[in-house]
Amino acid sequence: MSSRRISAMAEYEYQALYLPRGTSRDAARQILTDHAEYGRWELDRLRLYPDGSRRVTLRRRIIRVVRTL
Repeated sequence: MSSRRISAMAEYEYQALYLPRGTSRDAARQILTDHAEYGRWELDRLRLYPDGSRRVTLRRRIIRVVRTL
């Protein structure tokens, strides 16, 4: 008898943030920490531009509730 396991890929929702130039490293860290702690977001991508601005993409897992009845 063989058992089959079907694993679904995790689904994520994304949020884009723009941090203008002049935003200090500590301020950027605090903003990202707050999103992680209170919104359950995790860092997906961060791009630092030559002018000092940052474009950040955050993601969090979408939890689907499966009905059992």
